[in-house]
Amino acid sequence: MTVGLASSIVAEDHAFLWHPFTQQQGWEEEEPLVIERAEGRHLVDDRGRAYLDGVSSLWCNVHGHRHPTIDRAVREQLDRVAHSTMLGLTHEPGVRLARRLVELAPPGLSRVFYSDSGSTATEIAIKMAFQHFQQRGGPDARRTRFVTLRDAYHGDTIGSVSVGGIDLFHSMYRPLLFDALVAEPGDAADLERVLAAHPGEVAAVIVEPLVQGAAGVRLHPDGYLCEVRELCDRHGALLICDEVATGFGRTGRMFACEHEDVAPDLMCLAKGISGGYLPLAATLATEHVYESFLGRFEDFRTFFHGHTYTGNPLACAAALASLDVFEEEHTLERLGPKIELLEELLAPVADMPAVAEVRQRGVMCGIELGGFTPAERMGHRVTLEARRRGVIVRPLGDVVILMPPLAITEEELRELVATVGASIEAAAGAATEVERSAA
Repeated sequence: MTVGLASSIVAEDHAFLWHPFTQQQGWEEEEPLVIERAEGRHLVDDRGRAYLDGVSSLWCNVHGHRHPTIDRAVREQLDRVAHSTMLGLTHEPGVRLARRLVELAPPGLSRVFYSDSGSTATEIAIKMAFQHFQQRGGPDARRTRFVTLRDAYHGDTIGSVSVGGIDLFHSMYRPLLFDALVAEPGDAADLERVLAAHPGEVAAVIVEPLVQGAAGVRLHPDGYLCEVRELCDRHGALLICDEVATGFGRTGRMFACEHEDVAPDLMCLAKGISGGYLPLAATLATEHVYESFLGRFEDFRTFFHGHTYTGNPLACAAALASLDVFEEEHTLERLGPKIELLEELLAPVADMPAVAEVRQRGVMCGIELGGFTPAERMGHRVTLEARRRGVIVRPLGDVVILMPPLAITEEELRELVATVGASIEAAAGAATEVERSAA
């Protein structure tokens, strides 16, 4: 890309674009990074500089960029049909993907409803759970409440925000939301208390299994998910597992639920489902839930929900190819040593003066920085330092998130952690110098 064209793109970005989860005033004050292409685990900017993708392009890339198997599948599907509605029609990639997802999912999940993002996948699960009990009728019609966990994140649509628990993201919209019941994360006794206080009222409990991702990779204690499943069964509530971030290998298994042999009633998938290629999401349901929507046309038991690009054939083709790559390259089987190496590499980082805590599950890592004020924006400073060193990371406040593609090599893992460690040291050192100068 020429210098003139690059300058034009930046100018037009500042003139026309509004970026997600971005303070636009700060964005326009900094030199933007314009990504032109990608290859393997690297993104390449408009000046030809390569950057290791340390967050899988927002937690979704699985096998690296431009994987030949997935590239080929998308091209071949493009030669057939780019899009066809699933409202009243069907297509081969969507059907084949649904079957494979059911075969991979925890036992009992037998139906697949497509959408296009993690937010919509959880929105659908919430509506399914609510309508399920309304259509069962009788005492079950009282089950209109949802239980979520403090610091939960399930998306940005109104329903998914209603069951979210991160005030920074959600408090502004509180007047628009329905009231969810809130339990302490990782505390089964507190969940029991909430359910017991609302007998016969709870439609579903929604959790991120094992890891609360957007809370800064906060981990649940071992066995907690099993306890949640048992409590849902005892109190007659459905269990919704939001595997949007944890699914497709991030915790070391295909789905995080597998670590505790838990089968939810509804499961939400997105991010890695297409290998990080195209927008696609799925909500999986049990036959028990599905059957409550069956009836004569005039009974109006239909699930009245759907989006224009639901089950897009290109995205489904990419997802099928991604699952092929999992099998052909033994992705999960090869992941164990990488997870162990990552844990080993993070140990010295945890001892750094600027680091309060390091949390890891699989290839999901949160490095929490300590002792800094929000105004110092230490997480953002670390991001900029890492970028200067050729690594892309993105913080959640002062938690630096590492979530590399599963295909990352051991050499690249070493580069990633070493660069982030050096970036923390540089950013913290610069902050100390500023403080000394001010004194």
